[in-house]
Amino acid sequence: MVVGILTAEFYIGGADSLKAKRRVLKSLIERMRSKYNIAIAEVASQDIWQRATIGVTCVSSSARHANSILSSVINDLDKDGEAVLLDYSIEIV
Repeated sequence: MVVGILTAEFYIGGADSLKAKRRVLKSLIERMRSKYNIAIAEVASQDIWQRATIGVTCVSSSARHANSILSSVINDLDKDGEAVLLDYSIEIV
């Protein structure tokens, strides 16, 4: 069993309140959850209006497949128009 872990940090420029930030994140998280078979949640920076850190994980039988899934997720996250991807890291365990 292989576990893939993705941590991604975002800048949400249009968020002028926590409510606005949560709206953007909820949409982003639901799209990724429905498109890919992953677990995804906000894991840090919960009280900062224009910053968000999300964690994504997947379980697979091979490291190559887990890396492929997480790479696809990061590509989709980077294309989002409301949140700017600042940094990310992928770890395969």
